[in-house]
Amino acid sequence: MHMPFQRNTKTKFVLFALAALLTAFWADDAWALYPDRIVRIVVPLAPGGGTDLIARTLAQEMAKDLGASVIIENKPGAGTIIGTQAVAASDPDGYTLLMGTFANAVNPSLNAKLPYDAHKDFAAVALIARSFNIVVVNPKSPFQSIADLIAAAKAEPDKLSYGTYGTGTSAHLAGELFKSLARVNLTTVPYKGSAPAITDLIGGQIQVMFTTVASAASLIEDGQLRALAVTSAERSPAFPQLPTVAEAGVPGYAVESWYGLFAPARTPADVIDRLNKSAALAVQSEAFKRLAVNEGLVMVAGPPQELERYFRREEARWRKVIQDAGIKVE
Repeated sequence: MHMPFQRNTKTKFVLFALAALLTAFWADDAWALYPDRIVRIVVPLAPGGGTDLIARTLAQEMAKDLGASVIIENKPGAGTIIGTQAVAASDPDGYTLLMGTFANAVNPSLNAKLPYDAHKDFAAVALIARSFNIVVVNPKSPFQSIADLIAAAKAEPDKLSYGTYGTGTSAHLAGELFKSLARVNLTTVPYKGSAPAITDLIGGQIQVMFTTVASAASLIEDGQLRALAVTSAERSPAFPQLPTVAEAGVPGYAVESWYGLFAPARTPADVIDRLNKSAALAVQSEAFKRLAVNEGLVMVAGPPQELERYFRREEARWRKVIQDAGIKVE
């Protein structure tokens, strides 16, 4: 009398299980086809800078491995916040990625409210490369070393000035960390980019900059700037003759720029893994080897967890510098 009910129940259970298996199979099969359309890497900065160059080289090399077009979409504005927010709001399908930088680690400390959560809204893909800044002065400057700079700054507090290209940029915070650890005071002069700041440095309006390799390397080679030190923890193979700021007289000093690939949170693990392997292959290319020399890069492309750990460390160390210096976005 109760048999039809039992048979129906069993039939429904079998059909449900079969549907679940088919759904899982189709999902796995769909991701196995990834990517089957254009992949976008959003660069939250204007075209033409070092980050844009690295992203375009990465896109070019990853496209070869992925077998799909990888394009760059520049979305500058609000100190990288506009482009970063665009990726946070994108579908977590692996087709919209973010080229993260130093700014992503400092923005949470500079801005009371961000339109995204720097951790919850993103999934780490790969730390692509690390770089450093160079301490440069006018070639006619009396400063031949970091020791000379410190001595002059202590002899005449507030007289010396250093140029930055925006609040919270590596050039700005590298200077703030120098002031703190060397126990000197330098007047901060903000500019709207590295080019006008370097123009004033060459012209003698400011005395020093903690600028990027990309903005200074050719000018150092041409004798238009004098390099005193690199900001990295170890000497750079690109500038082996230059001491680090730490060994030149400021123990504990280290500042890095970096480039990391992120996806929106909840992007499937298989897709993250595919992208990570592709990025790791890309940085071994001849194009990246040339970039390593020209931009002073150290290639990384480790597992996603390495980027997440690195990002959290950078965020914590710069939060302290920003708070101690009382830096706020205007």
